[in-house]
Amino acid sequence: MSAAPDIVIVGAGIVGAACARECARAGLRVLVLDRGPVGGGTTAAGMGHIVVMDDSPAQFALTAFSRRLWQELAPELPAAVEYDPCGTLWVAADEPEMAEVHRKAAFYRERGVRVEVLEGDDVAAAEPALRPGMAGGLRVVDDAVVYPPAAAQHLLESQENARRIEVRPGVTVAALNEDGGVTLADGTRVSAGVAVNAAGPWSPLLAPGLPVRKRKGHLVITDRHPGFVHHQIVELGYLKSAHAVTADSVAFNIQPRKTGQMLIGSSRQFGAEGTEINAEILDRMLRRAFEYLPGLGRLSAIRAWAGHRAATPDKLPLIGPSLASDRIWLATGHEGLGITTSLATGRLLADQVLGRAPAIPVEPYLPARLGKGDTPHA
Repeated sequence: MSAAPDIVIVGAGIVGAACARECARAGLRVLVLDRGPVGGGTTAAGMGHIVVMDDSPAQFALTAFSRRLWQELAPELPAAVEYDPCGTLWVAADEPEMAEVHRKAAFYRERGVRVEVLEGDDVAAAEPALRPGMAGGLRVVDDAVVYPPAAAQHLLESQENARRIEVRPGVTVAALNEDGGVTLADGTRVSAGVAVNAAGPWSPLLAPGLPVRKRKGHLVITDRHPGFVHHQIVELGYLKSAHAVTADSVAFNIQPRKTGQMLIGSSRQFGAEGTEINAEILDRMLRRAFEYLPGLGRLSAIRAWAGHRAATPDKLPLIGPSLASDRIWLATGHEGLGITTSLATGRLLADQVLGRAPAIPVEPYLPARLGKGDTPHA
């Protein structure tokens, strides 16, 4: 890129890649910097679900909008992205959880999301490997799964945008500057009109006081066992786990991959800085999965790993100008929904930078809602 970039994005994960794509589509020159490879951090460590969620109206609006953008993008995605519209099956173990199925179904239907309520026999027919006696479930028909690192790569390298996006992996950014540029670890200053902090769990390093915390999670991937499950399957208890903010928690979540493998989650831990495997948490997570899929324990796994999500106090991401400077912007704090909401984040950020009317209200995601807390390094 010969001329100075219009915008420099720190973070080449899927959120940073989506922001770069949208800005490039609007004609801006974009520079993306990352200390590692494209999609090599949180993006590589996470599950690839594209789901509509309803923990809050703002979460629903963002996930539903982003899922629609994924559906529009799907025809151009290469095979490596492994886009699979397999749907999500929320399974209910008992009648109280079945009541939640009906509540979610009504909420989604009122807002135009395609769902199907399944009774116990229907759940058994949809997913024969589930343990007998499930009360029922909710199938969210148009949810999907992708392979996140390949998706991030495509967003940056698609032909329509490649000439406007420069990616520099292996570059450490030391500071975001009030004038919109960045300072690298070697002291080099890079000028730009706007700098975007899309560094996920590491975003507070570039914005001291930013209300983003690391939340650790474990995953296991199996060998190839095609057809063992057909949907992404999630227990209703996952919602309780996702809301736990003081205690370590696990919940059953599995998704099929187009390779025939399965990705098994999930766990949540605050205050765990390293990415080493916690044997006790991993054991709890797998035992929970075996409770729902008894035959899973007879299959072979090939790898387990852990990574960090970027969590905010109100479980909504930070998308918009920081309080530090109107030339420093944020696109972080997506926790476990970064893959789902990446495209919407990119669109909303570009809308704000360019002064366009957004498709959904941006106020719930603006950093200003959480008050003062991010200040520039330089």
